[in-house]
Amino acid sequence: MTAPRSLAAAGTALLCTLLLTGCHHRHVVVYGPPPPPAPQRVPERAATRAPAPVTRSAIPPREEAPAPAGRIRVLSTEVGIASWYGPPYNHRAAADGSIYDQNAMTAAHRTLPLGTRVRVTNLATGQTADVRITDRGPFVPGRIIDLSLAAAKATGLYRMGVGKVRVEVYQTPPNADPEGRWCVQVGAFAHESDATRLKQKLLRRYTTAKVIEFAGPTGHWVRYTAAHPDRANAAAVAANIHPSDPAAVPYLVRTN
Repeated sequence: MTAPRSLAAAGTALLCTLLLTGCHHRHVVVYGPPPPPAPQRVPERAATRAPAPVTRSAIPPREEAPAPAGRIRVLSTEVGIASWYGPPYNHRAAADGSIYDQNAMTAAHRTLPLGTRVRVTNLATGQTADVRITDRGPFVPGRIIDLSLAAAKATGLYRMGVGKVRVEVYQTPPNADPEGRWCVQVGAFAHESDATRLKQKLLRRYTTAKVIEFAGPTGHWVRYTAAHPDRANAAAVAANIHPSDPAAVPYLVRTN
């Protein structure tokens, strides 16, 4: 009786081994290496749902349209020294009525129409920035444009302070007055009394003009605006102003 029991036990053990081996084999087939995880396929699905890249033709004509990538159609070019302005003017009213934000891509220019869009290129490094003219300045001899803090960083002028740039106009406001309205701004006077003296002198000479004196971050200023503020008239007045303070300089400034 022992031999049959042993044979039966051996048969049972062999059957279990075959069953376990078969189960293990099926486990490998069914639960083999999983397919790539779903997150790897997400970018493909996202790409199909993402909107098509915006092109200039897709943007309705408006002053705030971004600059075209790469080459631009240049309307005019100016080369000179650029500087930047920041904290003393931040959150103050700009010439176009907006509040100056030093972290926005804007700039100040004395003669371009407010709202003009320009590309500024640092000629030393080749770095560029597209900015909108929202303010007036710079009022320092030899400088042609004052960049915002953000634009200065984009062009590599932040640490340099000043640098030679090329200013390319590529968009002007659709409603810009081609003739413009002009004034003469004189300053900055170190002493308020000198600014007041010039103001009184201009009021006596030009009885129909508007002349104001005001304090700025860098000194005292005098602004002359004729009853007919055309550029030729403003230029003639500027040529005849001789401030008592040698540091004060007459600047021809467009007001619109």
